[in-house]
Amino acid sequence: MSVTQHPPYPAPFDAVALRYDETFTASKIGQAQRASVWSELAKTFAPGSRILEIGCGTGVDACFLAQRGVRVAACDSSSQMIALATRRIQQSGYQKLVQPFLLRAEDIANLPQEEWFDGAFSNFGALNCVEDLRRLAGDLARLLKPGAIALLCWMGSCCLWEMLWYLAQGNRQKAFRRLHRHGATATIAEGVFVRVHYPPVRLLARTFAPEFRLKSFKGIGVAVPPSYLEPWAQRHPRLFHLCQRADSCMGRGLGIRALADHVLVRFEREGTTSESG
Repeated sequence: MSVTQHPPYPAPFDAVALRYDETFTASKIGQAQRASVWSELAKTFAPGSRILEIGCGTGVDACFLAQRGVRVAACDSSSQMIALATRRIQQSGYQKLVQPFLLRAEDIANLPQEEWFDGAFSNFGALNCVEDLRRLAGDLARLLKPGAIALLCWMGSCCLWEMLWYLAQGNRQKAFRRLHRHGATATIAEGVFVRVHYPPVRLLARTFAPEFRLKSFKGIGVAVPPSYLEPWAQRHPRLFHLCQRADSCMGRGLGIRALADHVLVRFEREGTTSESG
């Protein structure tokens, strides 16, 4: 299976690709948060549909969709992530359903457009690193059919777990870093930094309009903590299990859902067939 290549550019997440599955995918917190996202994916994208995934990472979500008969154009800016995703796709036997692309979110307009996509998906904050979300919304709209659903999972703008955890340690800067209007610089590996933005849902709704209409959103990780608290989850398995059970209810709760580690936003593509062309 070939990977569609595009000109290289800096890819900070190359630095964490080799350990991503070990540190997040296989972790208790990673599995709990991903299961919550997968329940929405399963209800949204039907077998036979063609989906654009932005920020596919190591291909875990793409293979989940392929297992359900969904075709996926899986994009990521990291050549290391794409290499791991390609290997997973081949080992799973999904070469006919998943096509990997080495492509930044900012460059999705360069995708070969043989046909419109039936939907789009992005998981666990890949879009939080995009500077120009208005441009992204326009590019995405031109790739999707009218009525298509875009399920976009963002790092939340106000994480209750994070605030309480870091305030207990006396670290106000980290406790409130998501509230900074212009984002924050995150260290993802030694000497590797990335600028992260935490737009609230109401701002996302305005930014993606008029091409997209906000249908709903769900909190992913209200009671389940952020991934950097995996040692806590390992030390307290019973308490963590209670957090998992509570999360399924709290993720839909008005008000409290906005305090999650991530928010899964459901947009619907507006317009007519002629406008999409």
